[in-house]
Amino acid sequence: MRLSRYFLPVLKENPAEAQIVSHRLMLRAGMIKQAQAGIYSWLPLGFKVLRKLENIVHEEQMRAGHIPMLMPTLQSADLWRESGRYDDYGEEMLRITDRHGRDMLYGPTNEELITDIFRSHVSSYKDLPMTLYHIQWKFRDEIRPRFGVMRGREFYMKDGYNFDLTKEDALHAYNRHLVSYLRTYERMGLQAIPMRADGGPIGGDYTHEFLVLAETGESEVFYDSEVTDLSFGDRAIDYDSVEQCQAVLEEFTSRYARTDETHDEALFNEVPEDRRRVARGIEVGQIFYFGTKYSEAMGATVQDRDGKPVPVHMGSHGIGVSRLLGAIIEASHDDKGIIWPEGVTPFHAGIVNLKQGDEEADAACETLYAALEAAGLEPLYDDRNERAGGKFATMDLIGLPWRITVGPRGLKNGVVELTSRRTGESEEMPPEEAVKKLVKIYEGHLVKGL
Repeated sequence: MRLSRYFLPVLKENPAEAQIVSHRLMLRAGMIKQAQAGIYSWLPLGFKVLRKLENIVHEEQMRAGHIPMLMPTLQSADLWRESGRYDDYGEEMLRITDRHGRDMLYGPTNEELITDIFRSHVSSYKDLPMTLYHIQWKFRDEIRPRFGVMRGREFYMKDGYNFDLTKEDALHAYNRHLVSYLRTYERMGLQAIPMRADGGPIGGDYTHEFLVLAETGESEVFYDSEVTDLSFGDRAIDYDSVEQCQAVLEEFTSRYARTDETHDEALFNEVPEDRRRVARGIEVGQIFYFGTKYSEAMGATVQDRDGKPVPVHMGSHGIGVSRLLGAIIEASHDDKGIIWPEGVTPFHAGIVNLKQGDEEADAACETLYAALEAAGLEPLYDDRNERAGGKFATMDLIGLPWRITVGPRGLKNGVVELTSRRTGESEEMPPEEAVKKLVKIYEGHLVKGL
């Protein structure tokens, strides 16, 4: 993409309404614009990152054997009355009446709707196990929406639902989701710690939240510092293996890590004092097992091996896709702007032409641009007739991991400058070597379009 043809409305000053770093930088970098309190338009740069996160979630869900679909944003209140949650959910639910007087709601979650779909089409244990998921916009009428996309009213979320014959099968689905979430977050450059949590209005005795440590986190968290040394990495795992998934669960949840809602001071004090940590965290996902809560209320049964109808065991599993942008920025920034991890960057490298209009510099930039695209990378070429300082400031603000600087002086020596946004280190090399180095860096990071 050529910056002269892109819509990137960057701001030089910090917006007065932005209280935390991610909100401030997303506004300044031209990623979002507030439409009304807690509701945002996603401008091209923000939308591009959002889609990259979405595709990573899709890839890891399908790797785990989960099946994508799409449910509507508006739901019938009658389904929620069946489950008993319509009156219990509270004022966060946006309730609507259509022209025919039918009660509807803008979905904050989809347990009822997916249970209705399941009971309409599945009647035998032979069709189990089954996990369906979608990524869709949700709405919760927060009383005080703030912190940008971190606590908005409208948000983009992946929610998945497993259906299993037995509790044991459903707990394997729970473990499978934990493994897939660990892979998902690490691909995004995040360390998200699974912490024992409260079931809230969804319910369930088995539930873990995934939290990213950050000073601006909304939750106080208590944990054993050893959990921050854990990494899933690129290990291969068989998602059908109960033993392998259980082993990962035990590895990542055996050490103390809890939110303030489930904190147990006595248990925490059993952790060696030098490893006890108290911090704040940003929730980016949660997994639940809630048994037959919805299937019994809504008649979602299957015939077991003896031909007897039994309610299915269920769980729900969510990732806050739009919230992840804020969490990544909170975890990865400096005083100049965002620092995107390679796995989620909107563009893989920025090209800065120090002397736009210079025949040799223009030609070198065009050659670099074409070579990066031919290699499967997406460059952002700043071809504007602006001062070099302004171009560098824009690149630092929007946070692309790598910048190639092209100028007449370097070209006389046959080199360009490749700079790491994270470290600030620069290296001079021939243009073709810069392309080769970037291709090598991004091996394994390219996200497939879905």
